[in-house]
Amino acid sequence: MLFFFKLLIILLSTKLAGDLSVRLGQPAVLGKLIIGIVIGPAVLGWIQDSELIEELSEIGVLLLMFFAGLETDIEELNRNRRSSIAVALGGIIFPFVGGYLAGTILGMDLFPALFLGLLLSATSVSITIQTLRDIGKIKSRESVTILGAAIVDDILVVILLAFLMSFAGAEEVAFEMVILKKVLFFILVVLAGWKLVPLLMRWLAPLRVSEAVISAGLIICFGFAYFAERMGVAGIIGAFAAGVAISQTKYKEEVEERLEPIAYAVFVPVFFVSIGLSVTFKGLETQLGLIIILTIIAILTKLIGSGLGARLTGFPARSSVVIGSGMISRGEVALIIAALGLETQLLEQAYYTAIIVVIIFTTLVTPPLLKGVFRD
Repeated sequence: MLFFFKLLIILLSTKLAGDLSVRLGQPAVLGKLIIGIVIGPAVLGWIQDSELIEELSEIGVLLLMFFAGLETDIEELNRNRRSSIAVALGGIIFPFVGGYLAGTILGMDLFPALFLGLLLSATSVSITIQTLRDIGKIKSRESVTILGAAIVDDILVVILLAFLMSFAGAEEVAFEMVILKKVLFFILVVLAGWKLVPLLMRWLAPLRVSEAVISAGLIICFGFAYFAERMGVAGIIGAFAAGVAISQTKYKEEVEERLEPIAYAVFVPVFFVSIGLSVTFKGLETQLGLIIILTIIAILTKLIGSGLGARLTGFPARSSVVIGSGMISRGEVALIIAALGLETQLLEQAYYTAIIVVIIFTTLVTPPLLKGVFRD
């Protein structure tokens, strides 16, 4: 019964906070992120993180990326592949160097400093996607480029992380196998999206059961996400690929229109709140300077690096700033990497809480920044 009461608090608070955020001229997602901190352990302590909340939030972020795939123009994505790669490279190189230099100044050894740089190189566009949906820009060229860059960013960061861990001796990593699995994943996903997904939709949609089309879409979404995780790729990329594949079928509109209310009624609000549950203010007064410096480095290096990548591939100045802003959020991807670093001792416990707060700050700053620079 206690969990149902927690769910009641999450749903009611996110809707009220989202509405207040819109009334104040900000994207609804900003209010939902902030209320997660307010009702979480950092302030009121009404909601504590739990395995069930984590599972529901994971479904929420998968569905967010699934909808992003459904709304993506694959031809536009292909046309912007050069820009996406440049944006991703700039968004990795600049934060990596900035994080590494910050680590050395803090007195970290070589591998922990490199890990900090890699951690700041991560990008999670789930919050960016929701912000772009809130302001009606999800189908813009900038949005498509951000999505493509996030996919490239994820692949490169995971490969670099495996490379770093193999040299640091944190765990045995077969570097060649890491690359092979990623290449194999994308080959199989393209083939499945081209041949298998349309076949599955045609087979499952006519079944004489309730909501067969929605179920078919979810089966493909979760199937792709599971396969991605098994192959060492983030599940959100698998969910995005599933959405792109279904968008090429005649069932696109029905899946989106029927599934979206379910996702935004329950799972997506839980995801937004779950990010705030990681925040705690205990003992932060001694690390306030560190948090401010790392936050500035994290924001500026992504903004400049990714923005420069966009500018060098033909985007005008304002669009380059938009793209750079959209890559700032580290979100759940960086939270996962930070937890891995703590487990493998590449990230010291003394810095862990400060890093988590920095990740949250980069996530919170993205919605208002995006709305500010994306005005018509």
